[in-house]
Amino acid sequence: MEDLPIIASSISSAIGQEYQVVDFSPVSGGCINQCFRLSSKDQKSFFLKKNNREFLPFFKSEAKALEEIKLTKSVRVPKPICFGEGDHSSFLVMEYIEEGKPGKNGQELLGKQLAELHLQVKPFFGWEMDNCIGATSQPNPSNDNWVSFYRDYRLLHQFDLARGKGYSFKGEERLLENIGAFFNDYTPQPSLLHGDLWGGNSGFTDAGEPFIFDPASYYGDRETDLAFTYMFGGYDSSFYQGYEDIFPLDSGFPVRKTLYNLYHELNHLNLFGRGYESSSQSSINQLINQLP
Repeated sequence: MEDLPIIASSISSAIGQEYQVVDFSPVSGGCINQCFRLSSKDQKSFFLKKNNREFLPFFKSEAKALEEIKLTKSVRVPKPICFGEGDHSSFLVMEYIEEGKPGKNGQELLGKQLAELHLQVKPFFGWEMDNCIGATSQPNPSNDNWVSFYRDYRLLHQFDLARGKGYSFKGEERLLENIGAFFNDYTPQPSLLHGDLWGGNSGFTDAGEPFIFDPASYYGDRETDLAFTYMFGGYDSSFYQGYEDIFPLDSGFPVRKTLYNLYHELNHLNLFGRGYESSSQSSINQLINQLP
């Protein structure tokens, strides 16, 4: 594997002892990065993500997000070990967590732990650095107004990217101009978000403990995390009940769920192409029809 000696040296520096890789095995890890399980003679394993050298800032931001979520003592995440770049690639090394099946009430516990993460109020909307959602840039300038932040740095950003690829949407301007109507009776607090919470980015350890990974974190409305859990499924009713038991959702969430998942539909359009064009337009139409 290219850059393996540099990666092993970086791990050694991070853990304070020599780490010699004796085996590396590909691991399924989505379509953005190359992912591997690294093992040493003493069977100590780490999870490795690799990408091109230009991806290094995104690995840095992911490591920062994992550290910040870990400090909340809410839901488990893999501990970041080190990140860096070699002659051919950039990389992020994390704790390797052996996956298993949910323990008793595992989904409910995950919902409760996510709510505990979201309950911790942050000082502004945005984050201390930009990051990415998939391989798409995600700007995170600090802002005191959630509506303008979400309009300008989430939806408008994705619409601009889509326009550059030749896509256009009927009703885009009307939706952006009237987005505040969805927040007339709702003022969200800034919460630390996972930011990319679909079924493929959460799991359970071999002891049945919930954990989440692959964050695209920032400070935003906690409803965005909940909305995306519905887009591809993977969470059962006990997950949502567990969340509600700790941090009940506002009655307007079902409408804003469409608004928040539009961001992900547009992002998937920008990443994967025309297959998400019709669903994006359908969401826009649905939202416009609900405007006063």
